Amino acid sequence: MNLRLARPDEAQELWGIRNQAVRAGCVEVYDAETISAFTPDTMPAGFRACVMQNPFFVITDTDADRPVATGYLDIERRLVEAIFTLPAYQGRGCASRIMRRIIGEAKARHLPRLALSSTPNAVDFYRRHGFRVLGPAQYYSRSAQRYLPCIEMRLDMDQ
Repeated sequence: MNLRLARPDEAQELWGIRNQAVRAGCVEVYDAETISAFTPDTMPAGFRACVMQNPFFVITDTDADRPVATGYLDIERRLVEAIFTLPAYQGRGCASRIMRRIIGEAKARHLPRLALSSTPNAVDFYRRHGFRVLGPAQYYSRSAQRYLPCIEMRLDMDQ
């Protein structure tokens, strides 16, 4: 498995990884209608710009150089975003490698802290990487056109 920066031409594939991960991982958290609305097959227009404008990382399958996990650092908002792994590749450390790379990128940019909005099922993953829970919140999903429960978290870089 290789870790590298994503290419803009992979945006649609990366959107698909996000959708597959949410559809498989959030069934205990959100109802089927919400998951369906939250994971449209049509990629939002701004997603490709996220890939181009931020350090957007992928783990690729060694045999095919095909992305199997994603994640990026939203530089402007100092947020961790889009940490997703294809269901068949979960449990292999892909998301952790990306998370460590994002934290390293944030440190190299001298960011004092990182924040994120976690789905309830992913809180323990982020805790293992040093994030602490700030509290429950609501994330407005434009695709789902509703508020989704989430957990706000933060990592202070000086720790």
